[in-house]
Order: sequence, then C-alpha cells, then structure tokens
Amino acid sequence: MDSFVVSARKYRPTGFDEVVGQEHITTTLKNAIDSDKIAQALLFCGPRGVGKTTCARIVARLINGFEEKAEINSLNIFELDGASNNSVDDIRNLIEQVRYPPQFGKYKVYIIDEVHMLTSQAFNAFLKTLEEPPSYVIFILATTEKHKVIPTILSRCQIFDFNRIQISDISHQLKKIADREGIKAEDEALHLIAQKADGALRDALSIFDLMVSYSAGGGITFKDVLSNLHILDYDYYFSLVDALLSEHHVQPLLILDEILRKGFDGQNFIVGLSEHIRNLLVSQDARTTKLMEVPESVQKKYASQAQTASPSLLLSWLNIAVQCDINYKMSKNQRLSVELALMKMAQVKSVVDLNAISPPQEALKKKLTTVQR
Repeated sequence: MDSFVVSARKYRPTGFDEVVGQEHITTTLKNAIDSDKIAQALLFCGPRGVGKTTCARIVARLINGFEEKAEINSLNIFELDGASNNSVDDIRNLIEQVRYPPQFGKYKVYIIDEVHMLTSQAFNAFLKTLEEPPSYVIFILATTEKHKVIPTILSRCQIFDFNRIQISDISHQLKKIADREGIKAEDEALHLIAQKADGALRDALSIFDLMVSYSAGGGITFKDVLSNLHILDYDYYFSLVDALLSEHHVQPLLILDEILRKGFDGQNFIVGLSEHIRNLLVSQDARTTKLMEVPESVQKKYASQAQTASPSLLLSWLNIAVQCDINYKMSKNQRLSVELALMKMAQVKSVVDLNAISPPQEALKKKLTTVQR
C-alpha cells in the first residue's frame, strides 16, 4: 500500500507559474532572477498558508539553476525554524556557517521561517551579517507577524507582502486538483471549503483532504461540507428574510430555534445574518455584485431576494443585527437578545413604509396651517 501524501505537499508549486494568487510577487521575483538583480536579504510577510515558504524554495532553486528534487539542493538550501532556533547561540552558529562558500551552485540560501520569534539579542547578533553578507549568500526571512520584526532588520531587507488568496482562486485550484485526482466535487462545495479556509490555500487543501476521506469515494457534496464543517446553510437566511418580510415574528423565532437546536451559536447566527443582509444590499446594483464572495448560483438567489426589500429596510435590519452582535457577549440572556433583534426586524417594514408616507402628510398639514393664518 502506497503511503498517503497530503495534497498540500503533493501539489506544492515547483515554479512561479504554479503559485496561486500572488502574481505581484512572483512576477517581481522572476524578473529579478532573470536579470540577476536579486537582493541578498528578502523578507516574505503575510498570513499562514499563502505561499511564503514555497516561494522561498522556488527562489533558492532557480537562482542556482537546480532541477526540482535534485539531491544537491539540500547542500545549498538551509531551512531554519525561527521558533525553535531563536537564541543568540543559534544565530552565531548560522553566522559561522555563512563564512564557507557553497560546494555546488552559485549561492547558499538560508530560509528562516517565523523569523519574528527570534529574541532581541538574536536579532542584534544577526544585524551585521544581514547587512553585509558574503556575495554567495542570500537570506530569505518569512513571517506572519511583520510588526514583531525589529525596524533595523526590516530596513536591511527587501520586503514582499503576500496577500490572502481570493476565494475564487482557491476554489479554482481545488477544482483543478479534484479533476486531476478523479474526484467528483460540486462547485458549491469547493467554494464553501475555500470560504472556510480564510485566504489560506494550505488550509483549504487540508479541508479538501478531510472531505475526500469523509466522502469515501462518493464525491464531495455541498451538503456533506455543511455537515462536516458545521456551517450554517445559506437557505436558512433566505427563508428568514422571507419570513421577516411577512411582518410576523413567529416564523423567524421558529427558524432561530431550529438553528440553535442544531448546535449553532447565537452570535454565529447573527453574524451570518448581518453578512446575508449586506449581500442583499450589494446585490441591488450590478456594479457591486462582484463584492459578494459566493457561488454564481447563490448570487442569483441574492439578486432575486434583493428586489423584494428596499435599501432603507435592509439598512435598518443591518443596524439592528450589528447592535445585537455588539451587545451579545454582555447580555445575561443571549438567546433573548437575538430573539428581540428578530422581533424588531419583523416590525421595521411597517415603520419604514409609514415614514415613506408621513413626509407628504406633514407637508400638507404645514401648508394648511399656513393658509389658515
């Protein structure tokens, strides 16, 4: 039986063209390498799982002209974990190694991950070497917390800020991998995995592997992803908004009760409702529809429901939901605070409609008063 290799390792990019969602960085690095103008100290910053270490390895391989998986790679490329090698002695040992030129290739490349974990003494010991390294040495530092790296280190590095990867890009990459592996996967399911990953492709691939195991060859479905990742279905919010538009508070309370019985948190629900109302607002104009990070099929449902509510009504709902979210933690009866928000929302439409009629009546009353004078 072949040993299983997780997708994050199996499909780790081996070239810049395979890196997802970081074109601004890969283009710059590729041009720098092609023109032989690569800086000797690089700092890669950004959230977890977006390709910092992967790009560092690609840079290290390309500047030496090594083939992927060549054995001599390990003789020129040194990876250190800043979390476990963060003392002054660790850095002094590194500086001692830097003195010796590479046996193969043109450069020795030191990749220091989580560099913000170095102690201040270690940073200070590293300063001189980082500022004036030997011509055959390149340092690539990676961190998820740039603000913790001391300014004197930052000033000696060429800084590259990695972005969170767009949901559409992650979803597209998952689709490519599913096709390559011969796995049936619904587009909505892959999109949901991409949303849950919060911009980290590595996290998305881990969830993808989990869902492949869960489905046991039966394909990855939207329903299975909802169940396994404990995510609230869009349909609950669509049904809730329809109930609120009927101006009766009973059905919204019953929907909330069903959601809470399934083990969902009240604040999780109210945050999701706020997001749903926000999506309805942006669906009312074709120019802002692209601001929604939902599958195309769901976008159509938003567009349809958005036509049934006025912007003023949606804004009033959103204000109530946001206030409920803010006060949720302080409430002694958290369920009641959510129920009260829903009951208020159910009555807002009649108030908004009344206000829409009221100004002309007030104007008429004022006019009559003026005439009588």
